[in-house]
Amino acid sequence: MSETSVANTLRRPRAPRKTAAPATTFPVVDNDSGIDTSYLETLLGYNARRAALAVIGVFLQRMAPYGLRPVDFSVLTLIAHNPGITSRQLCAALDILPPNLVGMIKSLDQRGLIERRPHPTDRRAQGLHVSAAGKKLQKSAQATATQLESDVASRLTAQELDTLKDLLRKVYRG
Repeated sequence: MSETSVANTLRRPRAPRKTAAPATTFPVVDNDSGIDTSYLETLLGYNARRAALAVIGVFLQRMAPYGLRPVDFSVLTLIAHNPGITSRQLCAALDILPPNLVGMIKSLDQRGLIERRPHPTDRRAQGLHVSAAGKKLQKSAQATATQLESDVASRLTAQELDTLKDLLRKVYRG
């Protein structure tokens, strides 16, 4: 799935238009909205999307000072933790299409956060490395990401959080 379609599916849906539908259209349950979401809450995709929206909302707010979107943060972090990584390797690791990565790499390069260097074993490829400014920004952004994850997951114990991450990895790794 392309990055654009994934991003579109993660966006908050627009608020429903106000119509003349009677209030009794939806069965009332004991929750804040009064809307029966019990079936949706049995679905993995629904729960994963709701959790992702909760995390992404806080992420966007806290990463704004760094000028990083979630995918920019992921790319910069992989480069920082894997000096010399190639664009092809980034695409494989993040499951994004090469054309979608080109603009991100260009933007990070123009901001002076990364450097392109000849790959030591593949003349056709360039290795990507973080610059000194990139290391500083990535380190601060990583600390912010760690704290925001802790804040967002504060209702979970450490063991529950580890279990949740393990189970989610099982789903997306097949």
